[in-house]
Amino acid sequence: MARLIRRLAPLVLIATSALALSSCGTSGAVSQARIACRYVDRALAIYRQSNEPGLSASASANRQARALAILLRATPYAASATSSDGGWNPLMTTINEAERVPIVDLIPSLTHLCRIAQSSTPYL
Repeated sequence: MARLIRRLAPLVLIATSALALSSCGTSGAVSQARIACRYVDRALAIYRQSNEPGLSASASANRQARALAILLRATPYAASATSSDGGWNPLMTTINEAERVPIVDLIPSLTHLCRIAQSSTPYL
């Protein structure tokens, strides 16, 4: 019996370590997704301001360009979250689409994904 315990002890230690490390990776992914979402939230707020009534066309275009720049700053954080946990790939992909798709078309997806990231159970 003692010999069996000596043989199993390293396996139990390895399994426990693997479990602990995998949970750290997921926690890190959520943290990175939340940072990305802070940029997303700022970008969307500025984008909404660009549509305020009475704003000149040039001021609106400037705010939209600023919103896009801020949104794209979220990319490395979303990529880091995806590297740690592939479940965050939709967030990274949606942010990257902002270079090709108008932000207004991405708002529902970004809002939903960031709501998940900020929730108490942030798993996609």
